[in-house]
Amino acid sequence: MAPTLSSSSTAAAAPPGLKEGIAGLYDESSGVWESIWGEHMHHGFYDAGEAASMSDHRRAQIRMIEESLAFAAVPDDAEKKPKSIVDVGCGIGGSSRYLANKYGAQCYGITLSPVQAERGNALAAEQGLSDKVSFQVGDALEQPFPDGQFDLVWSMESGEHMPDKRQFVSELARVAAPGARIIIVTWCHRNLEPSEESLKPDELNLLKGICDAYYLPDWCSPSDYVKIAESLSLEDIRTADWSENVAPFWPAVIKSALTWKGLTSLLRSGWKTIRGAMVMPLMIEGYKKGLIKFTIITCRKPETTQ
Repeated sequence: MAPTLSSSSTAAAAPPGLKEGIAGLYDESSGVWESIWGEHMHHGFYDAGEAASMSDHRRAQIRMIEESLAFAAVPDDAEKKPKSIVDVGCGIGGSSRYLANKYGAQCYGITLSPVQAERGNALAAEQGLSDKVSFQVGDALEQPFPDGQFDLVWSMESGEHMPDKRQFVSELARVAAPGARIIIVTWCHRNLEPSEESLKPDELNLLKGICDAYYLPDWCSPSDYVKIAESLSLEDIRTADWSENVAPFWPAVIKSALTWKGLTSLLRSGWKTIRGAMVMPLMIEGYKKGLIKFTIITCRKPETTQ
């Protein structure tokens, strides 16, 4: 049975097989993605309304990283720049390697996918970054790190996979050092109106199709994330809706999937990847209807705990 979707379900047990399904999806699909789109497994950031060409998309993925850092006001100066970074839901480590190069920081990435962790470490070695970057299999809800270790906590499009959003943010805060910035970039559903108790049935049905293909549990809204951050006494909480800035992304992914290289790669990859490709039009529909909100949430751990 697919997970029930509820805007209020920010704390829930993982549905049976969820972690295994996520790991299997990325074990199977990461090579296809890398061969077509490169090492960054996330949306690109575009000027609202721009018509992007295929050559723009990898630059847009780098811009997504830079826009996220700028929104969170992560300092660049030598004294205050991040020196220790965790990448939660790291994919094959594109963000980690970029951040390590940018800041000269030590970066640690976790993913549920053994294939991704192995490929991330191989790419780090190829790029001469093995002394700066490392990847391991780990659960974002039970991170294998001590308290207060990182001065930048980074989660680029992994929050949507988390069955317990409160535990997810709580773990991000736990491993953050006092004063550290936390950046979450994730898929949300729209905020509910004051008169609404849940999303509309047709909206829930659309999200269910996406959940079934991408191994996603309950979605939540941007305001749900803000409430969680507030309940954990996090500071400087800010959000932005970047849905218009990612609008060219999914049409571009579909276009790349329909090339000869894309089609042959999909057919070789396996059913999970093919099923994911088949529901990409639902993502476009969700954005166009204002149901899906591509959201950044940033906050800061207090300098001293209360």
